[in-house]
Amino acid sequence: MPKVKSEKKHRIHNEVQKQGIVFNKDFGQHILKNPLVITSMLEKSALRPTDVVLEIGPGTGNMTVKILEKAKKVIACEIDARLVAELQKRVQGTPLHSRLQILVGDALKTELPFFDICIANVPYQISSPLVFKLLLHRPLFRCAVLMFQREFAQRLVAKPDDKLYCRLSINTQLLARVDLLMKVGKNNFRPPPKVESSVVRIEPRNPPPPINFTEWDGLTRIAFLRKNKTLAASFKHSSVLETLLKNYRLHCSLHNIALADNFNIKDKVEQILNDTNMGAKRARSMDIDDFMNLLCAFNTEGIHFS
Repeated sequence: MPKVKSEKKHRIHNEVQKQGIVFNKDFGQHILKNPLVITSMLEKSALRPTDVVLEIGPGTGNMTVKILEKAKKVIACEIDARLVAELQKRVQGTPLHSRLQILVGDALKTELPFFDICIANVPYQISSPLVFKLLLHRPLFRCAVLMFQREFAQRLVAKPDDKLYCRLSINTQLLARVDLLMKVGKNNFRPPPKVESSVVRIEPRNPPPPINFTEWDGLTRIAFLRKNKTLAASFKHSSVLETLLKNYRLHCSLHNIALADNFNIKDKVEQILNDTNMGAKRARSMDIDDFMNLLCAFNTEGIHFS
């Protein structure tokens, strides 16, 4: 058995060497090679000839070239200088060259320009921060069609009481509508990843919800830290109470409110949870409206999460 695995690795290595590139695992480089999957992703994005498209991690340009044929412009963000050179070489001397702009660097640290649509085979290790970088980007884009590790994609669309429902689920669904589009097997990539993949479509809510996302994120962080425990139990932790007390003192200072000598933040939190009938609830079963009502109740009492 070890011999078979060794031979398989050797074949993959030879195939990659023929391409002139050894892919970097640190950058999560798994090049999407199946043209049918690429075509399907483009169709699901409903590209228009006037669109500016952002592509994260274009790799050797298999998808980039197809997008360039349909869109006004492609902004490709690539961290690996070797692949940037390959991509430039691929369009050099063609009519597509003038419609391609390459941003060299880490997509998470790069200031992204305006774009209408994002289409990408996302490096899986940056999936979560990239989703929120995109959703908090302004001006709002129309939609994103993105390839993710399958379990991550399933978490994005999970609903209350689903096994995979988590903070990622509710934070994403607050800001966007998310749909699973299709499953993609390992053999559609070179080299094949160790996990299965799925494509999702993310459409930002426009207008965005009238809520401070930093506050919202602070609340869901506390609630989902132990999603199977009641909120009453989650808010009892000393580190949580210390942070809320610090924020409440700041609120009082900014609004010239005298803080009573016998003020107890724990009692205040318990009062809010009791008044909203939320103390016995568990994050795993709470929907967006539940969290909105809870956040409003805390904020009304001057307790903030940012």
